[in-house]
Amino acid sequence: MLDGASADDPAMPAAREYVDTLGTELHSRIEHHGDLRDILAEAISATADRLRLQAGVAPSSTVALLRVSDDLAEILTLGDSPVVVGRADNDFDIVTDTRLVDLHLPESRQYRSRLASGTGYDETHHGLLRSLQRKQREHRNRDGGYWIAETEPDAAYRAVTASYPIESVRWVVLATDGAASPLAPLKTSWPDIAKMDATGLRQLLKRGRHWEAAHDPDGQLQPRSKRHDDMTIAVAVP
Repeated sequence: MLDGASADDPAMPAAREYVDTLGTELHSRIEHHGDLRDILAEAISATADRLRLQAGVAPSSTVALLRVSDDLAEILTLGDSPVVVGRADNDFDIVTDTRLVDLHLPESRQYRSRLASGTGYDETHHGLLRSLQRKQREHRNRDGGYWIAETEPDAAYRAVTASYPIESVRWVVLATDGAASPLAPLKTSWPDIAKMDATGLRQLLKRGRHWEAAHDPDGQLQPRSKRHDDMTIAVAVP
């Protein structure tokens, strides 16, 4: 699962082509034997070459991977798209990468505080986002900062990884952060989601969109960078 980072800066290239290309490169490699980090590194390198991208002024994307074999469930996550593993003991683990949030940049605190006070998505908000994204790029793909799929293959080796014996896994849910965020106000748990079929998942995402539009259109209850973020959820039952 990939989630391209939307840029509030019109000078930045669009994320769509990057995500489509990276997805194609990953899909062609994911079934091959080998470390998931090697596969992601190769895909990032190939994508950067194909699109002729330059570090620091290129689109980026989170990455959440699940590969299931006869005896193992392997997980990799880079960026804020969580992977949730339902265990055989009826508990679950959340495999996630919090390094971007952990930067605690002042612009992030500012825009969230303004939204919570009721300012809405005004021009000052968008100005703060542009400033925040510039600051984030200064910390991108470097020690002490955060790591994301962009042009640097080494980012793959900084991903958060986990593996489970296949008999210990009941289900796995992969989600973008935009889909994960509305779960609390919708009073929906990860185990609830794991039981849903495709129709149920579509209805859940529709409810999430409705909650954002009808109950929190200005991001006051749940401060977020934009009113509607991309929402994608996938459920796998090994």
